[in-house]
Amino acid sequence: MGGRSRRQRRARGTASVAEALLWLGPALVLIVGIVLYPAITLVATSFGTYSITGLRKGDAGISNYTNFLTSPDLPRVIGNTGVWVGAVVVLTVLIGLALAQFLSKEFVGRRFVRWAVIVPWASALVISSQLFKLIYDYYHGVLNQLLLSLHIIQKPIDWLGDNHFTMASMIAVGVFVSVPFTAYLLVAGLNAIPADVYEAARIDGGSPWQIYRRITLPLLRPAILIGVVLNLIYVFNSFPVIWILNGSNPGFGNDTLITYMYKLAFRSAQHDVGLSAAAGVFNVLIILIAVGVYLRLVNWREGKEA
Repeated sequence: MGGRSRRQRRARGTASVAEALLWLGPALVLIVGIVLYPAITLVATSFGTYSITGLRKGDAGISNYTNFLTSPDLPRVIGNTGVWVGAVVVLTVLIGLALAQFLSKEFVGRRFVRWAVIVPWASALVISSQLFKLIYDYYHGVLNQLLLSLHIIQKPIDWLGDNHFTMASMIAVGVFVSVPFTAYLLVAGLNAIPADVYEAARIDGGSPWQIYRRITLPLLRPAILIGVVLNLIYVFNSFPVIWILNGSNPGFGNDTLITYMYKLAFRSAQHDVGLSAAAGVFNVLIILIAVGVYLRLVNWREGKEA
């Protein structure tokens, strides 16, 4: 009887609960171990008090959240996060769009150029960030030496120690490591546009700017949307770039929410794991809102196309 039921389910293309769990088991284990368990632990930690060595001393109620939301450093950190994410995402999309237009054309050495462009994205963020830290070095950095030799500046600039330049220096690195992914995403979007559409537009007398504005950009909108939303998530969560370039600076003058959360637990005078966990929950909520907006936009577009 059981064999007959299994044959009937196979004929209908369905599976039993046990069979489904057998196939989904590894994925479910990963989800529980990598996503669900850390999330539950983070929330539980945010309601506790801990010693400097990480031992739980008792319950804190909502005091960690109250202390985090009323922290005098929080407005500055949120402002830094907005500037960091906004500047990197906007510049990345604009530069990626221009680079995608270039890479989608036929020219000698295009394959080599494409390989060269993908290197910053393929390299580890730690390596790229450390490389730029050496480039920005006050005494021996290549950037200061170049600007001095060209007589653009009269004395070296402390790119990572002067608050006037630190954020801009980090944004430049953030754009550098984010552009390749965005450019290739937009190249795929450009390659998906039928050539017949461009040919019809030229026959109708459309100028290059009109064709780009009325055909290329509208048809490229789904790829741009995906690029913007994914970069928002990636850039917001970018820890290595900011930490390596700015982690040695005292205080929270150029920190974002991600590095601020880390410093609360391990580098600041508080050494407060519970407060850091409350900051982590706050960051997760922001990420979930971004993902929710992305899913809503995607569903809206799919419904409109249907």
